[in-house]
Amino acid sequence: MIDLHTHSSFSDGSDTPTELAQKAHDLGISALALTDHDTTASHGEMAAACTSLGLELITGLEVSLRDSEFPKLRPDGSTGPRSVHVLAYFAPLDPSHPLQQKLNELRVDRDVRNHSLVALLNEKGFELITLDYLAKMAGNVDSIGRPHFARAMFELHPEIVGERTDESWGRIFIEWLGSDGGAYIPKTSMPIEEFVDAAKGSSTVFSIAHPLVNYVDGSNMSSIESTMPRVMASLRERGFAGVEAYYGGTNAATRSLMVKLTRDAGMIPTGGSDYHGTYKSDVQLGFGKAGDLRVPNEVLDELKALL
Repeated sequence: MIDLHTHSSFSDGSDTPTELAQKAHDLGISALALTDHDTTASHGEMAAACTSLGLELITGLEVSLRDSEFPKLRPDGSTGPRSVHVLAYFAPLDPSHPLQQKLNELRVDRDVRNHSLVALLNEKGFELITLDYLAKMAGNVDSIGRPHFARAMFELHPEIVGERTDESWGRIFIEWLGSDGGAYIPKTSMPIEEFVDAAKGSSTVFSIAHPLVNYVDGSNMSSIESTMPRVMASLRERGFAGVEAYYGGTNAATRSLMVKLTRDAGMIPTGGSDYHGTYKSDVQLGFGKAGDLRVPNEVLDELKALL
């Protein structure tokens, strides 16, 4: 069993890389990718932990980018570039590499977003939330992500958001922090093409993360079948080799359809749980949200064959 989408405390996960590797080993996972947001700084600790446990580690990361090819309709009736998440595997670790320089830019964008989001939430009644509070929670200011904001909203202002439950945790991202929420601020304006272009000449393999969250306005099968083939064809033309068809947040029927569509598009169906530890307590490492996720080992073989 493999898991190609996980997060540690270096971004918006609750487990340290060492803890994550130990959990993967205990579950019988043979290979995993640590895909922290906008950084590969966690790779050193993760590599040491995986080596000691006999786990195969795939260098990975996840970034938020903008896709102008499929504009998104905003609540106010206007349209604009769609915010999408991209997974990059076998990324270069050399800090002087152009891809790492783009990651530096994205981290600056994140910092600007976080300052702006604190100010916006303060205006909307969340007056106790500060950047210092979030940094202490995350471990450092560079790791602050939306789950930390959500946790702070519950801890400091239950009078506004209520008590934390699995249902209310999900709702806070819809009503407040999600792309249609009342306190949403996009993290970056960097286009997909700019980031992918920076990887040219390296071994980096790109896959679109949780594609239905990114591109499908609706969750029924007909919406998926009518939308995703066009999206996949476009992404393939722009340098993507994979689509996260085995996504831990979807059910078995949806995964099966997505795998078929991905294969039809001539792409590799990648997959992972999108594990965040306690920040997504209903998502199990390796097994996803419903507990029935199984990403075939052959997927990793196909990705490595591209190298």
